[in-house]
Order: sequence, then structure tokens, then C-alpha cells
Amino acid sequence: MSILSVNHVCYTYSPNTPFVTTAVKDVSFSVNKGEIFGIIGHTGSGKSTLLQLLNGLLKPTSGQILLNGTDIWEKPKEIRKIRSHIGLVFQYPEYQLFEETVLADISFGPKNMGLNEEQAKEAALRAAETMGVQEELLNQSPFDLSGGEKRRVAIAGVMAMEPEIIVFDEPTAGLDPIGRETVLSALMQYRADHNATVILVSHSMEDMALICDHIMVMNSGENVMLDTVPGIFRQAERLSEIGLAVPYVTSVLLGLKKKGLPVSTDCFTVDEAVHELLRLAGKEADHA
Repeated sequence: MSILSVNHVCYTYSPNTPFVTTAVKDVSFSVNKGEIFGIIGHTGSGKSTLLQLLNGLLKPTSGQILLNGTDIWEKPKEIRKIRSHIGLVFQYPEYQLFEETVLADISFGPKNMGLNEEQAKEAALRAAETMGVQEELLNQSPFDLSGGEKRRVAIAGVMAMEPEIIVFDEPTAGLDPIGRETVLSALMQYRADHNATVILVSHSMEDMALICDHIMVMNSGENVMLDTVPGIFRQAERLSEIGLAVPYVTSVLLGLKKKGLPVSTDCFTVDEAVHELLRLAGKEADHA
């Protein structure tokens, strides 16, 4: 069941000026309730502009964005309410921390939605637990935390509003492998706990292969591909033509296949590749 529909959306910066630029060009797609929907594309492909359109920070130049069948711009004066349903986590969200304590920062969004002190605290504690923010950090200043801890606190601040759709722009950018795994696990946990929908932009093909249900590819402001994870990454040559790549393990398997090994290239995570190589090694042993 579709929870979000984008219908022929365009967005133009600086219209009627010499600096006019169309960043999103006639983009259409639908996102199902409860899925993790990935968006990939090279720098300048329109991804970040599209994300800001999805939660009403920008208004489409033309086209519609429907949340549960209703145009989010049907009542322009109430567009702020949309942001309680569609949360947006910007790239490097830790730069937006500002409160005196971690708990106050995570509680800010729920309070802004109209929850009382106790309700906001409960929502903040739930989000902190999901994001793995340790209890002993809650009364500390967010500015005293490590980079990874700040990232988790900032994401928890959006999760605390418990939006039915949560949109992430490069949530693992700059994190070490453990930090990346923590954040991705938290996204999947939030989705499971709230039956929520997650929309994710990332340059990491490995992250996308690991957690996404569907992936859309953008190029020069247009939606040029939309399919399941296998359907997208089987098209390695086409992705390469627009400056993108398949997950690293898939490229390794493609290389092995070119050398004549009868290996399946429908593997997009390390676990899948290991299983495939063990299968191949077993076959070779049987023929020895």
C-alpha cells in the first residue's frame, strides 16, 4: 500500500533569472508503507532537493506530493504539520544540536509538536534507546560528545517525534564501520517498532544493498531507474555509464566471472558473497 506518491514533480531554482536551474525534472514514484526506499545518484543529481520537497521545506514548481492520498500542499498554512508525519534528517545532523543537555535536545521536537514535558521526555527516552544513546549521556552537553554520539543524538531528535515516514540524507557519512552499523541497525529497529517508512539517500552501495527494499536512481534531476535491489545492481554497466557503481563484493564477483569462474553475481552483501564462494568451493571439491 502506497503511503507516499510523487507525481510529475519538478523544482526550479531562481526562476525567471539568468541563474535558473531545474534540479528535479518530472520525477514520479511511490513508496509503500513500512518499506526502506533508497535513492542513489552522483553529486548534483537532485537527491537533496528531492528530500526537501518530500517534507515540505521546498514547494514543487509543478507536480504533486501525496501523503496518504492527500497533497501535502493542500493547506499551505499547515505545512509545518507535515513535518511531524515526514521527518527529515539532514547530512551531518550533529551540526544542528543546540540545547544544553542531550535529553533537552532530543525532547525539543516532541515539545514543538505540543507534547507536555512528561510526554516529550518519554518520547525522547524511547528514541535515545533506539539510537543506542547511553543513559549516562542524557544530562551531558551534546557538545561534549564524540562525533558518532552526536550523530546518534541528532537522529534520535527526529525519531522522538515518531514520524510515520523518516527521510535520511547520508546518515552514515563520515562514520567508522561500527558507527555505520549502529546507525543502520537503529533505522531498521525504528522501522520495525513503528511500522514506519524509511527513505534513505546514501553514496554507500553496500548500505543500500544491505537494508533497502527498492532503490531509485537519479541522474541530472530525473528518475532513470527504479527497481528492487537485485534489479538495480544487476545493471552494473548502466550504473557505470551514469557514474555509479555496484557494491564492492558484486564487482569482485563480476571480475571472477569474467575470468571464467561459474559464480553467481546476484550477491550484494558480504554474507551473500561468502555463501556463494563457499558454494562454489564445495562444487569444486566435489569434482576434484
